[in-house]
Amino acid sequence: MSHKHVHDHGHDRPGGERRSPLGALKRTFSHNYEHHEQVGEVLQASSEGLRALSISLGGLMVTAILQVVLVLVSGSVALLADTIHNFGDALTALPLGVAFILARRRPTGRYTFGYGRAEDLAGAFVVLMIAISAAVAAWESVRRLYAPSELRNVGWVIAGGLIGFAGNEIVALFRIRVGRRIGSAALVADGLHARTDGLTSLAVVAGALGVAAGFPLADPITGLVIAVAILGILRSAARDVYHRLMDAVDPALVDRVDKLLRSVPGVEAVESVRLRWVGHELRAECDIVSDSELNLSDAHAIAAQAHHTLLHHVPHLRRASIHTSPYSHDGTDHHATLAHHFQSPAEGEEEANAG
Repeated sequence: MSHKHVHDHGHDRPGGERRSPLGALKRTFSHNYEHHEQVGEVLQASSEGLRALSISLGGLMVTAILQVVLVLVSGSVALLADTIHNFGDALTALPLGVAFILARRRPTGRYTFGYGRAEDLAGAFVVLMIAISAAVAAWESVRRLYAPSELRNVGWVIAGGLIGFAGNEIVALFRIRVGRRIGSAALVADGLHARTDGLTSLAVVAGALGVAAGFPLADPITGLVIAVAILGILRSAARDVYHRLMDAVDPALVDRVDKLLRSVPGVEAVESVRLRWVGHELRAECDIVSDSELNLSDAHAIAAQAHHTLLHHVPHLRRASIHTSPYSHDGTDHHATLAHHFQSPAEGEEEANAG
């Protein structure tokens, strides 16, 4: 029996229905329906991401405008700096929004896998902005330790800082929740970025309270504490985005896919499972084994059923490529022709020395 390659282009099932005209019609309708259903889920996820960015951007702008009013009333330089910071960081939603829009474009002859990776690149940009926020907070705090500035109208400063904290934290919770629901590490990172801005605003409040209590150094000391807290958030966001860029996935998810494949009738074994995130979509490449006595059509039907099972039971999965190999009863290695292409450098050197 020849080596079989079966990929992700069907959802056929073994049996008589597959060979009849009625079965073919039903199969075609089912395939088209499921294909459009999957595309619809992807578009819906992108739309949810864009909607979350739009709503949260509006919330951040309202927060910053309210802070501007309080800056004009209080004349606080610290609150002015925090307001400018919030305005600038709110705009980090724009590259992420562009990435969500790009992800909806069809693959091209050059970008054959589509544009989903733009979302991960936007996540890396957000991580950079968080790092800059930590650096700016630390720099300003150290500078004020050596050159303290006088705070006036402390009550208004406290009000402005609380508004900044509340607005950013609400946006952070919203973005993180939506990001986790649609599987977007970049949107989660942007939510964590909003949280760092809220902590910066909270530093303004703590500093103003310290000044009101007669301890002017409270402002820069609190700023240093907040800078350290931002580094903790930076670590979490950087780890998640790094994992996406390096195609890391939760091992428990790999085990789940393995078990799902083994549960499909006709799958004798699972040789390998590879998963990767592309933006907020999950892709899979799996190698399974089926009986060598099956004809090509029946082996394809088993692979198609395996693909169908994964699509229904693995959240965020967009596509799976299923490769099936024949199970050999006599021990024949159906991959012998390819073996030398996949051996390690050490194995190749041993063979050369042995020759």
